[in-house]
Amino acid sequence: MNLHIKNMKVAVLAPVAWRTPPRHYGPWEQIASNIAEGLLKLGAEVTLFATGDSITAGKLEAVCATGYEEDRNQDAKVLECLHISNLMEKASEFDIIHNNFDFLPLTYSGLIKTPVITTIHGFSSPRIVPVYKKYNGIGHYVSISNSDRSPELDYLATVYNGLDTRDFTFYETPQDYLLYFGRIHPDKGTAEAIEIAKKSKRKLLIAGIIQDENYYREKVEPHLGDQIQYTGHAGPDKRKELLGNAYALLHPISFNEPFGMSVAEAMLCGTPVIAFNKGSMPELIKDAQTGFLVNTVDEAVNAVGRLNEINRIDCYNWASSQFSCDKMVGDYFELYKQILG
Repeated sequence: MNLHIKNMKVAVLAPVAWRTPPRHYGPWEQIASNIAEGLLKLGAEVTLFATGDSITAGKLEAVCATGYEEDRNQDAKVLECLHISNLMEKASEFDIIHNNFDFLPLTYSGLIKTPVITTIHGFSSPRIVPVYKKYNGIGHYVSISNSDRSPELDYLATVYNGLDTRDFTFYETPQDYLLYFGRIHPDKGTAEAIEIAKKSKRKLLIAGIIQDENYYREKVEPHLGDQIQYTGHAGPDKRKELLGNAYALLHPISFNEPFGMSVAEAMLCGTPVIAFNKGSMPELIKDAQTGFLVNTVDEAVNAVGRLNEINRIDCYNWASSQFSCDKMVGDYFELYKQILG
């Protein structure tokens, strides 16, 4: 087989929860889109398997008009079965399948000849690991950070999520607010971000979808006012403006986050990040250079007082070198060659 990218037929499988790329939330869909569009720019022949309203410069294959999170009249499991089987029944048309849809597609991988490379975007639960283990020998697994690996699985590589750097602008002079950007959920530490802002006597803007209504009502809503403001979820333009103008992004997570897109996005705007030192954070943030890794609210408050030590251009340069679309797609193409070679 000629392994030049211009001869390569790639199927990129996205989830069908949200549109690819997403309107506001949908990190797996965003990365599936970045992979597909990046490969197209390199000259590959790409078919994106996603929702019917998805946007791609390549060929689009869809079994549903919209995602099940955007039209709740649909049954998620039914859509997923129709979506995955649609690709697998056409598997012979492709040189390689890039699975961004968790473990379910692996159950077909022993029945087709086309190799499947799977980006594991995190483990929703240890209970899904047996499926990955079953297909360890043929799975071609890629982790999105070194921290997010199961000792029971074999990995081909770690490839960091890549963002289109052209979607972000470097902001040299920030405004005087801290930002919380992400799902409003205990995992993401919205309440801790509020506490950090209050203790450091700073304004906090909160942007993101409300994923846990009770948590929002009990831990967020009572604090809203002049100092703590909820701005709703933010689309691409609003996101860039919020991230770029922020004095810092607060990311006080309470779980081992596999990657953390908003962390990379903030740094691409030159904005430093103060994060709880869990999961992939030590891989994303250079401590005391592009932000601060802390363990408690009080340590985060102390870090807010040290933000003038961070040079914003260092944040931008680091994120551009590590978390760009071009780097991610180049890394994946090398893995495709390895698998097909």
